[in-house]
Amino acid sequence: MDVQTWTFIIVGITFAIYIGIAIWARAGSTAEFYVAGGGVPPLLNGMATAADWMSAASFLSMAGLISFMGYQGMQYLLGWTGGYVLLALLLAPYLRKFGKFTVPDFIGERYYSQTARLVAVVCALFVSFTYVVGQMKGVGVAFSRFLEVDFSTGIMIGVAIVFFYAVLGGMKGITYTQVAQYCVLMFAYLVPAIFISVLMVDNPIPQLGLGGTLSDGTYLLDKLDLVSSDLGFAEYTSSHKGKVDLFFVTAALMLGTAGLPHVIVRFFTVPKVKDARISAGWALVFIAFLYTTAPAVAAFARTNLINTVDNKEYATMPAWFSKWEGTGLLKFEDKNGDGIIQYYNDKNANYVANVAEPKGWKGSELTVDRDIMVLANPEIANLPAWVIALVVAGGLAAALSTAAGLLLVISTSISHDLLKKSLMPNISEKNELRAARITIAVAVLISGYFGINPPGFVAQVVAWAFGLAAASFFPAIVLGIFYKRMNMEGAIAGMLVGLIFTGIYIIYFKYGGGTPDQYWFGISPEGIGTLGMLLNFVVSLTVCRFTAPPPDSVQDLVESIRIPAGSGAAQSH
Repeated sequence: MDVQTWTFIIVGITFAIYIGIAIWARAGSTAEFYVAGGGVPPLLNGMATAADWMSAASFLSMAGLISFMGYQGMQYLLGWTGGYVLLALLLAPYLRKFGKFTVPDFIGERYYSQTARLVAVVCALFVSFTYVVGQMKGVGVAFSRFLEVDFSTGIMIGVAIVFFYAVLGGMKGITYTQVAQYCVLMFAYLVPAIFISVLMVDNPIPQLGLGGTLSDGTYLLDKLDLVSSDLGFAEYTSSHKGKVDLFFVTAALMLGTAGLPHVIVRFFTVPKVKDARISAGWALVFIAFLYTTAPAVAAFARTNLINTVDNKEYATMPAWFSKWEGTGLLKFEDKNGDGIIQYYNDKNANYVANVAEPKGWKGSELTVDRDIMVLANPEIANLPAWVIALVVAGGLAAALSTAAGLLLVISTSISHDLLKKSLMPNISEKNELRAARITIAVAVLISGYFGINPPGFVAQVVAWAFGLAAASFFPAIVLGIFYKRMNMEGAIAGMLVGLIFTGIYIIYFKYGGGTPDQYWFGISPEGIGTLGMLLNFVVSLTVCRFTAPPPDSVQDLVESIRIPAGSGAAQSH
């Protein structure tokens, strides 16, 4: 059978499983819709958390970015993994003991202010919508190539699937669906990685294969350094953007992870605080399987791509090349009319002057969307059709699992934090549940639109979401837990300054005409959330010192949640 047939079969089976689970786990109350009734076993919650956290950015885009960025791509590995550890150890148990299952709910109660709650709702919506757009683009990339539909149609298919099981099942349905999605995405990531590792370096363990030797006796990374340099790119194993930006991007991703609403809420789906810690440990183990494999996948993909396309005749390219061209995500432009693909770094002036121009080359003729690398890698390596289809199913599982979690955050921010806690305190549970489902329906359509018109690479868009989370939520949560004196005036001022500063910086340098040579201190938009977070801390603490302290009852509450004993049940109101 061909790849498309296998794709229809495997993706169809996995989607049927997800929909079946959603029907089986249909939410019947707000507690089940928001936190799955607080009764999910720690092991299963660990798998669901891993699936929720490992989005399309992790599955599709991270290895693609690393394959082009090389050593510089370590910022994504370190930031996202370190951030999860920070969240699991520093924040999650205390938030779980506080008993509020949304970040705006925590901030509203901790800072005894409806205004603080509303500011947190705005921050949650900004972060979640930015993040979910990246997931929708990942869905479109997978569908457009392997179901051979256009990019927009692919996203609409994904929107319909997410809409069904998120609206029907809420957190209960999403949790058990994510357990299945974790199994699919992890199997789909490891199988081709093992295949390619055996073919390239004769080692079935990809993590070890990264340091293996090729058939000609050279080390894989040495060969990749050499071919990258030969094409005018920086050496694969060297840092080329500067240590300041590397640090700020890593910190923004790390601190942003610790403030992500859709990950925090997962720790309210287990019965006790102890279970939250155990599920956090399991999730880290499950996450490690993919994150330790990604660098090897990146190196394999980049090596295979260069060996397949560089200085080769376009007419002899394999079938996968023309099919990816059909999606618009891979482009060949024969600038000098010789029918041969010249792929090189035409931004390297020395290389262009000394190598390209003497040969009559008119510019690099190949444009590759980095988000295709993981999906295209099995095809480039000529793996069996069923393996290629499996990767598609895995990419879809990663994107849809995170999209569902994010949509639930958007839903709870509106129905629970805005309506129930602010505008309509007397709303019935039935109407609150209806409002939550309507909100998801609207949110999924909006995110689908922006997925069709994405503002950047999947991991890049997700990095902006992490920066916004770091700049807005992280200081308010940390100070809310560990500093009794922090009051509502300081928290509100800090969140607003962090969110507005970070948002303006990203918009200006991505869409407002700003250029990299104008970056503040050399910090890219992906890393500016760290500076926004520091401004948040400074403003929060300064305003706090010049305004009244919080009530004694709030200070006593802060003391109580830091005592590691006992646990209140997750609340729905």
